[in-house]
Amino acid sequence: MSETRAAPAHQFDDFEQQYEAASLGMWAFLATEILFFGGLFLGYTVYRTLYPAAFTEGSHHLDIVLGSINTAVLIGSSLTMALAVHSAQVGRRQAIVGFLALTMLLGLVFLSIKTVEYGHKFDEALVPGAHFVYDGPFAPQVQLFFSFYFIMTGLHALHMVVGIGIMAVLAWLAWRGKFSPTYHTPVEISGLYWHFVDVVWIFLFPLLYLLGRH
Repeated sequence: MSETRAAPAHQFDDFEQQYEAASLGMWAFLATEILFFGGLFLGYTVYRTLYPAAFTEGSHHLDIVLGSINTAVLIGSSLTMALAVHSAQVGRRQAIVGFLALTMLLGLVFLSIKTVEYGHKFDEALVPGAHFVYDGPFAPQVQLFFSFYFIMTGLHALHMVVGIGIMAVLAWLAWRGKFSPTYHTPVEISGLYWHFVDVVWIFLFPLLYLLGRH
């Protein structure tokens, strides 16, 4: 399939100006996402400071092995995403598609493992709500821990789903030859989003799984 020559959108003078506008827009969006997740991290930190013993008990019910595997999976997906961006910069169409496909695959592996973890929590009756069951003096505080766990990891997983959808569209466009060394802005800008989602997990993993493990 031959490469399609792209032209900058009519409101831009050239590709460089279009890239700068797109990059600024993505960084502005990521800034709002940082504020969004930052509020959740702040709330979690405050309550963990107030109830350290209960939150430590709650973290002991998380599967550190599955969490570690997911961390490695997402680090690998950041690598494949970076390789996809590089391939777009040098105009290697098939490599773009291949690395984007690997990124999507690793994202799906992450979501599958997270689904297994959620299933374990349902089986153990550790899902906050009317059916939450926990034996111990810190039951209300442990339920609060799992409320943060499901909200934070659930929102992260939602961002992963959106990212996989974006990668699928990019792979289709790349297969049609829409990107070249001159124009690859969508791949590079989407890479920023994917790396951001990965970084969020890098903070979630130690906060939820590792603190208090000693």
